[in-house]
Amino acid sequence: VKTHCRIYGCVEILDAKTKDKLCFLDKVEPNATIGEIKSMFHKSHPQWYPARQSIRLDPKGKSLKDEDVLQHLPVGTTATFYFRDLGAQISWVTVFLTEYTGPLVIYLMFYFRVPFIYAPKYDFTTSKHWVVHLACMCHSFHYVKRLLETLFVHRFSHGTMPLRNIFKNCTYYWGFAAWMAYYINHPLYTPPIYGEQQIRLALIIFLFCQIGNFSIHIALRNLRPPGSKTRKIPYPTKNPFTWIFLLVSCPNYTYEVLGSWLGFTVMTQCLPVAFFTLVGFIQMTVWAKGKHRSYLKEFRDYPPLRSPILPFIL
Repeated sequence: VKTHCRIYGCVEILDAKTKDKLCFLDKVEPNATIGEIKSMFHKSHPQWYPARQSIRLDPKGKSLKDEDVLQHLPVGTTATFYFRDLGAQISWVTVFLTEYTGPLVIYLMFYFRVPFIYAPKYDFTTSKHWVVHLACMCHSFHYVKRLLETLFVHRFSHGTMPLRNIFKNCTYYWGFAAWMAYYINHPLYTPPIYGEQQIRLALIIFLFCQIGNFSIHIALRNLRPPGSKTRKIPYPTKNPFTWIFLLVSCPNYTYEVLGSWLGFTVMTQCLPVAFFTLVGFIQMTVWAKGKHRSYLKEFRDYPPLRSPILPFIL
């Protein structure tokens, strides 16, 4: 074994919790990646497929990236790694398609007033208020856009996420969709207090920010070649909707919550929509701050004027 380790490299994998030895790999090429080591480990432990594995240098340390190369890591001729089971995994695409299809279908059920939602006399009736029909079109447009972006635009740096996330995400999106749709499509719903002017202004805000959000997603897609996990600093392009990159790190969130959903709130003047917008803003602020910190950590020349989600504020 010692001779093998001099020429190649040896890898021992221990359980991060118990420190028990799970696997010993000899004849590992010095230029082998963590992803390749995961595949070797999977052969001896079929129950732990690569996406389920977290390989780290320290039991409580961060997971190593799949593209990390053995000879570039601070290890000796016999490398010791620690394994942690991430649990059952599911692809990001599957999660996104599921969590976005739900609100689309659920909202339409309330819009068409299928039986058992409202009183029987309202079954399959339509609202007399044109804003209700407009709101349905905007809500449907948003989620159809999200579904198409998932299929044709987004490139994911991580292929999977924990299976439990699909239940949490679907509860959030499906639950809020039902709550909002119930009140907006209710037979007793009343239109916004300022009438057509309020609705038209809100529609302009909504559509403007939907285009902005899509523009940012295209710009982010173009930063990452197909099949690549490389990260680059996003900069404004010739598209004016991307110029907000001068001021914020995550303008897709800015357009999404402070534009589209704020516009939808003003359009419908519905309390559940306002609450959904507030919760979404809080969550996206957390995500934006995390991405902003990782940009600052990874890129020394990262533009100093940028804020995570709100220019000069947050």
